Amino acid sequence: MQEILNATEVRRDWGRFIDSVVHGKPGIIKRNRDYILSLSIPQAKVLLQNIDFKAYFIQEEDGTITAGLEDIDLLVNQEDEQAARVALAKELIDYADDYFNNFQLYFQSPNRRSHFPHVLAVLLQNSVSGVAELIHA
Repeated sequence: MQEILNATEVRRDWGRFIDSVVHGKPGIIKRNRDYILSLSIPQAKVLLQNIDFKAYFIQEEDGTITAGLEDIDLLVNQEDEQAARVALAKELIDYADDYFNNFQLYFQSPNRRSHFPHVLAVLLQNSVSGVAELIHA
C-alpha cells in the first residue's frame, strides 16, 4: 500500500501536502484509526469517468416525452427528448446537491448508498450540459 501519512505531519506542512496531491498523486492520511483519501479534482474525474446514467424515454399520447433514469427515481415530462434530457440533468443536479447536503442520511440509506459515485460525477460537472452528457438512452 502507498505511504500513509500521519495527520500531525500533514498538518505541519499542509501546503506541501496539497501540492503533492494536486501536482503528484493521491495521498492517504491517518489520524488514530481513521483514514482519509485525498484526490485532486482531475484525479477524481478520471476515477469517475465511466459513471453514467441510463435513461428511458416514453412518448405520451399528447406528444410529450416522459423521461426517467433506471437506477435513480427521477422523472420529467417535456415537449421533446432533448428538453427531457436537459430537465433530467437539472433534476440530477438538485438531487446531487440534496444528497451532498444531507450526506449522512443518504449514504446510510441502503437504497441510496450506491448513488454516491453518481452524485460525485454530477457534482464534478461544470454545467447542466456536462451533466446531460452523462445521460444515455
